[in-house]
Amino acid sequence: MEKHNLRVEKIGGTSMTRFPEIIDNVILYNKEDVFGRVYVVSAYAGVTNEFLEHKKTGQPGIYKLFEEQKNYPPKMLALRDHLFKLNETMAGVGLDLELANDFIGDRIDLAINILRSMDNVLASGYVTRTELLLAARELLASLGEMQSAFNSANIMQNQGYDATFVDLSGWEDGRQMTIDKRIKESFAAIDPFSTICFATGYTKGTEGIMREFDRGYSEVTFSKVAVLLKASEAIIHKEYHLCSGDPLTIGEEFAHPVCNTNYDVADQLADVGMEAIHPKAAKPLETHSIPIRVKNAFDPGHPGTLITKDFVAPQSKVEIVTGSNKVICVEVHDTRMVGEVGFDMKIMNIIARHKVSYISKMTNANTIDLIVMERDCSQALINELKSTFELIRTHKVAIVCAIGSNIAQPGIMATAALALAKEKINIMAVSQTTRQTNMQFIVERVEFANAQRVLHAALCT
Repeated sequence: MEKHNLRVEKIGGTSMTRFPEIIDNVILYNKEDVFGRVYVVSAYAGVTNEFLEHKKTGQPGIYKLFEEQKNYPPKMLALRDHLFKLNETMAGVGLDLELANDFIGDRIDLAINILRSMDNVLASGYVTRTELLLAARELLASLGEMQSAFNSANIMQNQGYDATFVDLSGWEDGRQMTIDKRIKESFAAIDPFSTICFATGYTKGTEGIMREFDRGYSEVTFSKVAVLLKASEAIIHKEYHLCSGDPLTIGEEFAHPVCNTNYDVADQLADVGMEAIHPKAAKPLETHSIPIRVKNAFDPGHPGTLITKDFVAPQSKVEIVTGSNKVICVEVHDTRMVGEVGFDMKIMNIIARHKVSYISKMTNANTIDLIVMERDCSQALINELKSTFELIRTHKVAIVCAIGSNIAQPGIMATAALALAKEKINIMAVSQTTRQTNMQFIVERVEFANAQRVLHAALCT
């Protein structure tokens, strides 16, 4: 386990659905180097959305039916049939279809029975509803990853390779153990240098991996496995490169892969929803000085983006232009703010009560602007702010960020502002800290795409 060339690699759901290509582009790309790797896999694309809710839109899945004590078993059985069809798409590369269907079918059937038992307990009113609902989420979340990890190991075995299914889900294992202990115990008797390991992206533990991380749980498992097995590198396979800008917005001929950056930049990206890795999953890797490599799974010849703790670009430059057009500017104006020590703490206490994290904050003598994700800006939050302060206004806006590990250079803010002005794009607000890794421009939503193109052309060429 302590050999220095062990790599822990995460494969996301969209990529897993294209598993025949993953075999060629990732697992067997270098047939002389197939061992010494642990693959932490997500469920096939869309599966966890069906079990829980859509990750981006929030469209409810089976969990919502269970929570509202509605008739969820038919939806579970329909999803089981869908999983059988997914299995059929893998039969051509060696999946034992009967075995794979029995594996996930048995687990779906047992999950329905467990949920029915939970349903009865919920209806009795004798237990804490929150804890039982969380347990149901954990159970449902584990099913998709069990299927994809089992299938992957089975396919590689049937192709003639030694492969191991590492089940971190704790399925039918009633022992109480922490997430870390389960990972250690599951790998204790496995030599990853003599077998190809496929581990579930979900890990069962007493602390509940979804309690804190919710849908980021697979990246947390990936991070913990890398740290506990003392990996030399943690690799994330996506269906695209980490680029200087969104190719669909900037243009494929202008956006280019970022070759090197640091954890600070990764944090900035995550803050606006462009996650190279979940920030809470990145922190243990950073602490243990394990570099992350983000690769395009379908461009295997490219080395990808290496994220390290200490990298600083040798020449000052903007590495990435990105942002979000799904944000709200919450304007708090109050004439009592002038010179009053701790006035903004009142605002922070309110948004903390509503479990809202802000992306950016701009202030002057009597106004504080907070940029928050639109999905987090509830009417209850706005009502409480209005009942406390003189004037509250909200604006649907976009935030555009120019990010880099070394953007500290005279005139870079002027260059950005001038480029936007030439295109008649009004800067509604702007923010940058003395660390100078992220210039943030607040613009009208209709200017979101154009502002990215303008800043990319001015700063990333």
